[in-house]
Amino acid sequence: MLTETEAALLEGARIEDAWSLVKRFAAMRRQDPHEAAAAGEEIGGRLAALGLPVTLHRPRLYLAVPKTAHVALEGRRFAARPAQLAATAPGGLTAPLVFVQSPVVPPPGWTPNTAALFGAGYDPAPGVPDVRGKIVLFRGMILAERILGFAALGAAGVIAVNPGPDMHWGSGSAIWGTPDLDDLPWRTPIPGCAVSRPDGDALIEAAARGASATLTTVVEEGWFDQVLPEVRIPATEEPDRFVLLHGHYDSWDVGVGDNATGDACMLEVARMLHAHRGALRRGVRICWWPGHSTGKFAGSTWYADAFARDLARGCVTHLNCDSPGCRDATDYPTIPWMAENRAFVTEAVKDVTGKQAGGKRPSQSSDYSFNNLGISGCFSASSRIPKEEVERRGWYFVMGNGGNTAWHTDRDQLDVADPQVLLTDIRLYALAAFRLATRPAIPLDPGALVAELRGHLDRYAKAAGDRFDLTPARDAMQALAAKLAAFEASSPAADVATATRLAVLRHLVPLDYTRGTRYRRDIGLPASPLTHLAVAAELDRYPAAALGFALATLTRGQNHVVAALEAAAEAIPD
Repeated sequence: MLTETEAALLEGARIEDAWSLVKRFAAMRRQDPHEAAAAGEEIGGRLAALGLPVTLHRPRLYLAVPKTAHVALEGRRFAARPAQLAATAPGGLTAPLVFVQSPVVPPPGWTPNTAALFGAGYDPAPGVPDVRGKIVLFRGMILAERILGFAALGAAGVIAVNPGPDMHWGSGSAIWGTPDLDDLPWRTPIPGCAVSRPDGDALIEAAARGASATLTTVVEEGWFDQVLPEVRIPATEEPDRFVLLHGHYDSWDVGVGDNATGDACMLEVARMLHAHRGALRRGVRICWWPGHSTGKFAGSTWYADAFARDLARGCVTHLNCDSPGCRDATDYPTIPWMAENRAFVTEAVKDVTGKQAGGKRPSQSSDYSFNNLGISGCFSASSRIPKEEVERRGWYFVMGNGGNTAWHTDRDQLDVADPQVLLTDIRLYALAAFRLATRPAIPLDPGALVAELRGHLDRYAKAAGDRFDLTPARDAMQALAAKLAAFEASSPAADVATATRLAVLRHLVPLDYTRGTRYRRDIGLPASPLTHLAVAAELDRYPAAALGFALATLTRGQNHVVAALEAAAEAIPD
């Protein structure tokens, strides 16, 4: 239920400034780094005109801009979208085609260099045909994990056959943000592209008869000066703590639904929160990222690096704003949320829209560049077109644009957005950020995350069976759950509750979402829950010759997990 102050905040929402920015960005092709930098200046100018305290950071980012791609086959030329941040084939790569109906990624640890350790005759990808030296066709979106998986199996190139008549842009890189020296070996070694389903069907038919094709991809890579606007609204009571609201302003083509609407949403939310700044117990920061599309979240990663200690000390939660305000998007079925903020997000959606929200685990995408710092995150996508309407239109699933298949295509134009839907989403983001900044104790529930982690741990223990004993981790989890429950039941003072919840989450969020270290962003590949123990669910894939390597991984992973759980417990006052 809304308080009087919250009701006044939402009543003050207006669409004019936000919609003006949407229309402006509908004419700016922001996948070009120079056009994107101009868009960053545009945001900064509009914020200043509204009287908001804006800083324009100017990071130099490593970006890859897709230029052109095509597939040549038997005198025909099929248009394609190149996978950027991957090896390219500007002179053309000619090889036999092969279609893989059901892609399988090799198990962790298997590479061509380690294959001998798995024993003679071991098949790392059952059901996948021989792809060595061939151009692989598969059905789906272009994804780094697909290209890397096929590269490990010896493929020369990859073509993603998209589900419909469009070609969708996508990243070919597993490297999150601007690479450092340790990231460079992860560079995708073979070229990839996406084609439409009609063209892909023709290529699959050609593969069946043993035809060869020539894949050409052209991508411009290099260092580009970009603009990163930031608004900081100070706190009144807890000066070192803040909420981070963020989203990207670069795009594929003009990208209205992904993400001009998000940029406009944040513009209005910044104005609303600044107007109510006297009520903010904690501060609020609002950032607009460059380099999301062409740099695999390079802008948010730069900010996470540049302000790492500041974020680790003071950021209570981050909210990602991506693809709100799309036409006909009136449901909230799959909001990305972490377990500890599920109840908070559900309450906010109900209070603004009257709808019951559904959620999902955040994936390794959408500028979730703060997991390694232990910062709880929620949102990315918000509103979506009702499932029944999507099915009636014969559409397939896409991540953004509220489910509109214009996502990541040059059809993502002004008609994708709707000002009234956008206004509703503005109110939702404003309320969520306001509550995180004003409630006496932060509305996060680490106990819900502990319960979820226990479920993952039980599942891994069952999968491992008598091959590996996860009792130390289960005992540490039980001890943490008991101590946390006792603390919350003691009705701690708001400041103590806030400090303790944040301290616990700083240990648990990385445990659930990252493989890496506190100050090095994880690689951008799918991460299973409780990542350091996730191989327990895959032990059946390891032959006797290689099982010992997997068990060594689990031993070290369990040490990591137990240490983190014990540290989280120690952060809870007795």
